Amino acid sequence: MAVTTLRARGAGHRQRKSGTRRAGTRQVVARWLAAPQYELVPLHGAIDQAHFLPSGGTATVTSSPTRGGEATVALAVELAGLGLRAVPHLAARQIRDDAHLAEICRRLERAGITGIFVIGGDATEPAGDFTDGLALLQALDRLGHRFASVGVPGYPEGHHTIDDETLWVALKAKAPYATYVVTQLCFDADAIVQYVSDMREQGIGLPVLAGVPGAVDVARLLRISLRVGVGDSLRFVRNNAAVARRLLRPVGYRPDGLVKKLAARVADGPAPEAPSVIRGDIAGLHIYTFNQVGATVGWVNRAGPSAGASGSADGIGGSAAGPSAGASGSADDISGSAAGSRGGV
Repeated sequence: MAVTTLRARGAGHRQRKSGTRRAGTRQVVARWLAAPQYELVPLHGAIDQAHFLPSGGTATVTSSPTRGGEATVALAVELAGLGLRAVPHLAARQIRDDAHLAEICRRLERAGITGIFVIGGDATEPAGDFTDGLALLQALDRLGHRFASVGVPGYPEGHHTIDDETLWVALKAKAPYATYVVTQLCFDADAIVQYVSDMREQGIGLPVLAGVPGAVDVARLLRISLRVGVGDSLRFVRNNAAVARRLLRPVGYRPDGLVKKLAARVADGPAPEAPSVIRGDIAGLHIYTFNQVGATVGWVNRAGPSAGASGSADGIGGSAAGPSAGASGSADDISGSAAGSRGGV
């Protein structure tokens, strides 16, 4: 009788612990999906896709050497005019000099834009004085253009042309000028958590937004992943049957599994392999939409805190759960822009 009672108590304890863990994971997912930031590419039709975004939401705009910085700034200004919190990516290697940078900043400030994302850029040769993101950040500080939020990139799986030591040195140097880090597109929750742990061990305390793909077409997603060097993640997908099955679904990729696993790791608190990562150490999500905004916002609405609520969750125009038709431009155009958005240091 005593043995049976002990077993029952043990089973009850495990059930309560499992229930508490699931509840914690759901809370983290709900918090992240309540206000993620969405990344758009400055292609024809992007502004139509922006109408699927929630009112007052955050929309970042990539920069690429093929499209040029003007396309990024122009779309950001237009998004701000729609009442969105626009965050343009400023690529250092596309900006000529202090005067050019000051002109861009004045234009953004006039539009009421208070946040930027600074990258090195993928251009083979710099357009002028700035060869990397740090140089641009220092110039912004020197010129007195201090935006309220300044993001910089992080690389959980490294960079295909830059060694890890250089990446860490650059991130530590940029940290005093930045307010947050966005991680490169990654399918592996453990890699993201480990990267945050490594950041803390390096003495970098900036908040981190985990970069995850949205609800996108699989062929486009895989093509972009190859272009931006997500090699380890693709090997992870190949070796993980459950993830592979989700990628091959006719409805396209949905990041449910990745987000839930990431949230579970955050909700669990420190793990032996990542002791520096504390509960809630990942501040939120940065969603790479690849301009399939309608489908992505629809997924967020279904998976997020408002899931199950009656009525539609319209954005500033159109149904958020609607199709993502209207984003023109080939997948190669989008992959080039996505690669450029994280290019260089």
